[in-house]
Amino acid sequence: MKRIAVTYDNGQVFQHFGHTETFKIYEVEDDKVVNSEVIASNGAGHGALAGLLAEHTIDALICGGIGGGAMAALSEAGIEVCAGAEGDTDAVVEAYLKGELVSSGVNCDHHGEGHTCGDHGEDHACGGCKG
Repeated sequence: MKRIAVTYDNGQVFQHFGHTETFKIYEVEDDKVVNSEVIASNGAGHGALAGLLAEHTIDALICGGIGGGAMAALSEAGIEVCAGAEGDTDAVVEAYLKGELVSSGVNCDHHGEGHTCGDHGEDHACGGCKG
C-alpha cells in the first residue's frame, strides 16, 4: 500500500506547502485509490509539516509551491515530492498514478524580492505548475 498526501483546500491543490492547513491522504493499492481522508496540519508549518507527514507514513507528497528547506526536510524523511501541481486533488492523484504528473522541483525561490515565503501577508501562490 502506498500513501500519498496532497496539500488540500476545498477540493483543490493548495499552493503554499508551508501554510497548508489540511492534507488529503490517499491510500493506493495496485495504482488505484482505495481510501482517502482529510487530516489537519494542527498549525504545524514549513519544516514541521515533514514530521507530520512522516508520522502518517506518507510515501509521496503532491503540492503546489514549495521551498528548498521544506523539500530537503521531506527528502530527509524519505518522502517523494511532486511540486507544481494545481487543480482538483482527485484528478491530480489520478495523473500522478498514471505517470503524467511532472514535478517542477523547488519552485518558491523569490527570496531576492525582499521577502521570504513565510512573510506573505496576502494570498500568494509560490510557483504553481511550470509544465
